Amino acid sequence: MKFLQNPPRFLFFTGKGGVGKTSIACATAITLAAQNKRVLLVSTDPASNVGQVFGMAIGNRITAVPEVANLSALEIDPQAAAQAYRDRIVGPVRGVLPDAVVNGIEEQLSGACTTEIAAFDEFTALLTDAVLTQDYAHIIFDTAPTGHTIRMLQLPGAWSGFLEEGKGDASCLGPLAGLEKQRTQYQAAVDALADPARTRLVLVARAQVSTLREAARTHEELAGIGLSQQYLAINGVMPASEGAQDALAAAICAREQAALALMPAVLQTLPTDQIALKAFDLVGLAALRQLLTDAASLQSQVAPATARIDAPSLSKLVDEIAVDGHGLVMLMGKGGVGKTTLAAAVAVQLAQRGFPVHLTTSDPAAHLTETLHGTLAHLSVSRIDPHAVTEQYRAQVLASKGAALDAQSRAVLEEDLRSPCTEEIAVFQAFSRVIREAGKKFVVMDTAPTGHTLLLLDATGAYHRDMVRQMGASGLHFTTPMMQLQDPKQTKVLLVTLAEKTPVLEAANLQADLKRAGIEPWAWVINNSVAASSLSAPLNSPLLRQRAHNELVEIDTVATRHAKRYALVALLHEEPIGVARLLQLAAPAPTPTFNSKGL
Repeated sequence: MKFLQNPPRFLFFTGKGGVGKTSIACATAITLAAQNKRVLLVSTDPASNVGQVFGMAIGNRITAVPEVANLSALEIDPQAAAQAYRDRIVGPVRGVLPDAVVNGIEEQLSGACTTEIAAFDEFTALLTDAVLTQDYAHIIFDTAPTGHTIRMLQLPGAWSGFLEEGKGDASCLGPLAGLEKQRTQYQAAVDALADPARTRLVLVARAQVSTLREAARTHEELAGIGLSQQYLAINGVMPASEGAQDALAAAICAREQAALALMPAVLQTLPTDQIALKAFDLVGLAALRQLLTDAASLQSQVAPATARIDAPSLSKLVDEIAVDGHGLVMLMGKGGVGKTTLAAAVAVQLAQRGFPVHLTTSDPAAHLTETLHGTLAHLSVSRIDPHAVTEQYRAQVLASKGAALDAQSRAVLEEDLRSPCTEEIAVFQAFSRVIREAGKKFVVMDTAPTGHTLLLLDATGAYHRDMVRQMGASGLHFTTPMMQLQDPKQTKVLLVTLAEKTPVLEAANLQADLKRAGIEPWAWVINNSVAASSLSAPLNSPLLRQRAHNELVEIDTVATRHAKRYALVALLHEEPIGVARLLQLAAPAPTPTFNSKGL
């Protein structure tokens, strides 16, 4: 692997959700540890599953991996980091400033920006504290800090004074106020990230047009702030040998090769590795040790018990959704599971039944118009463009709050509004406007990957709490967006996953998070199922047959443990682009009967 040749001390793996960053980071850590180098593997992902991949509890402390000599791991807990960050900022002013001011600071520190900044606060120590990391030859990060986080830390600072003057309610000056004391540490971290002798960034992608486009965007964003030492790893590529003997495998090979031929020019100059699709789940040491090799399979670990699964189609779920005649349908889940495609399929099915439907997305990387590839009666399409709505919000704040400020104060306000935290508020406002439409028509929303969706819900919850405080004692009737999300008659949340161990686990964790927020997921959708594809035609590819066999346990787990209702969507020979193929995606399939002896 090129990205493993003469590796520097710090290696970062970043990319769109669902492309395999965690698996490759873990496999890299094992490979370097086997070379008798002491390695620390760090996850900065809020939805980290490093512990699950290794089959052990890790958590927010450096923990030795017993079965791998020389390897330790750490999962930065964003919530714990955020609480410590809040305590550090609020503690010194409690009892000094008026209670109203302290309460205002605490409210500002309750948002998602605090969580992101606090996680970065812990992360920077690993780049700059020589004592903390002196025992390790390599430190490997699963999920690099995003470009907008680094830009946030590069902003000049006047946050604390601006907050104390009471002018900081336009955005999230509270979270930013604690940064100034550690600006030297942050600058040292940014310098380390930008030094190719110390740091290598590995962009992880799939051989898909959308993920390669997202990798190109990430490359340009990071290169624009000085992080130019980048490599490209294209994960999960179907081996040509499988396509020679199976129609579905051949179709996948053709799609992937077409996507690689259209790879954005900025990626073509990067050192590039291709990692072959494996027949086994990338969980456990045996699987991880073979990920970066040419090994084709592992012995199946599926339980021998027979499993019979009644798997409804997506069309059947849409029949139930259609009964109410209107409402909000939100598709949520880990990145890379196909939410955009399934949102389009649900919207097309509803529109074909004659209902007015607004299909929209809050995912910056989504391409709804490309997925639809056409128009349909009763269906309108929009996108909550974070850049556009943020610019509108900035203009609105400057025109209102900035109108009475002097030149110096207005300049500080403009600086604050350049913070990426402003985007969170702007997207929330646009999200709230879309929710209101669902009282008269169907609104189908394709959400951003899980972490970003939870940030949006966090903003929704903060607004809800603020409204309850202001309106609760007035006796007036009011409805907040959060109240609508919590009402199953108004909102149906569909959790999208794949029939693989890690995506199912992450969807289950998301379901638990939603339930804590008072939102009960309505259904699960298992997408791109090879097992479902095998119902229409036998599989001749050994790799696909093994993957289909591996899916059975996960399908059964969803059906019996997690979902009140669910649908199984087959992996198609052709990309589900265009209205006709989207309708095919949702169409009823034969009811499958699975057993451990094959398909």
